[in-house]
Amino acid sequence: MRKLQASQMYLLLVFTMAFASSTIFTTYSIYYVTELGLRPFELLLIGTVLEITVLVFEGITGAVADLYSRRLSVIIGVTVMGCGFLLEGSIVWFTGLGADVPAVAWVMVAQLLFGIGWTFVSGADTAWIMDELGEGKAGTLFMQAEKASLAASLLGAGASVGLSLAEPNLPYIAGGLIYLLLGLVLFLLMKETGFVRGEREAEAAPLKAWARTWHSGAAVLFKTPVLLLLAVVTLFSGAASEGYDRLWQIHLIEGIGFPDSIIPMAVWFGIISASSALLSIPAVHMAERRMDMQKEKVLTAALLVLTLVRIGAILLLALAPGFYAAVAAVLLLAVAGAVHEPVYKTWLNLRLESRTRATVLSLISQSDALGQTAGGPAVGYIGSRFSIRASLLAAAALLFPVAVLFTRVQRKHKQSGPVSAESDR
Repeated sequence: MRKLQASQMYLLLVFTMAFASSTIFTTYSIYYVTELGLRPFELLLIGTVLEITVLVFEGITGAVADLYSRRLSVIIGVTVMGCGFLLEGSIVWFTGLGADVPAVAWVMVAQLLFGIGWTFVSGADTAWIMDELGEGKAGTLFMQAEKASLAASLLGAGASVGLSLAEPNLPYIAGGLIYLLLGLVLFLLMKETGFVRGEREAEAAPLKAWARTWHSGAAVLFKTPVLLLLAVVTLFSGAASEGYDRLWQIHLIEGIGFPDSIIPMAVWFGIISASSALLSIPAVHMAERRMDMQKEKVLTAALLVLTLVRIGAILLLALAPGFYAAVAAVLLLAVAGAVHEPVYKTWLNLRLESRTRATVLSLISQSDALGQTAGGPAVGYIGSRFSIRASLLAAAALLFPVAVLFTRVQRKHKQSGPVSAESDR
């Protein structure tokens, strides 16, 4: 019964966070561009602030989750994120009252809170459920969680459109309140029974214990070739995703343009978000039924194919001659990303030990943040110097090394035959 409750709590966590995030981010570009007047370079600069925050705090918060409590780390994280989103939604009111601080500075402060909160959740949520359930059911649960996330995103898209049509900042206010409510629910209902804390060591010398935990996690990463390879893959993938994530909506607004119709821009973004979820849910379900989530060779092949699909979709978006071709590229990329997430998470967690799981996951996330921190401004500069299309082409180019690295891993599988996760640790 305890395992069933843990699964339900994890699905509730994933569903609620996805609903809140979809409520916020489906129409966020309308708020940023039309209300706050942010430009492409400022959008990438905001993203850089977020990723630097993640880069700095991931190792710290990951070690805290491994040393003290994964449950507490998650609760702190969702609460801090809620505060950040509430602040971000209130910026238009600050500037409307004639505040001297520019809007972009307020957004950076809000993103700082968002980043700190995210690092407390990142890795800790996965480490928590892995301890509660064990590795055997992880792949199936991650697939179920992805479908729950997509369903929540579908609902959140509708909420985002309705709130944005009323006031462009309301999705941020609503999303922030949902995160705060989630923090309260987790505090009351979330249990932690599978995690064993080193009480005596942590209480006697907390800084020394934290440093030892972080060092153990780093040692696992650097001594395991495939994990180190994954860190490199994540570095390039992060650099590519930052450019795409921050620019695809403004590309549709200013680069492509929307069809002449009575449909408001917010509704169009809602349609795109809802279509992404509706297409992704059956894709994830099909992957769940046809893929053996315990076979590393199958997972590696899937990750390679999905990376090639992502490259093609970004190229299509960059070179799209019109609105509908661009939307098709966005939808293709969304479906590939939805399938990629649980496959990637399962492949990674098969190799991790419980005592350092949150720390290693945080270090991998730091690699992603480093890629986004380095790649974001570069891609943003290309957009400011040439065009947003050029930025998207650069983002696609950054994914090519990822495909090459996955190809090399797949070739090693063919040469050596099946390799168990245990033997690679």
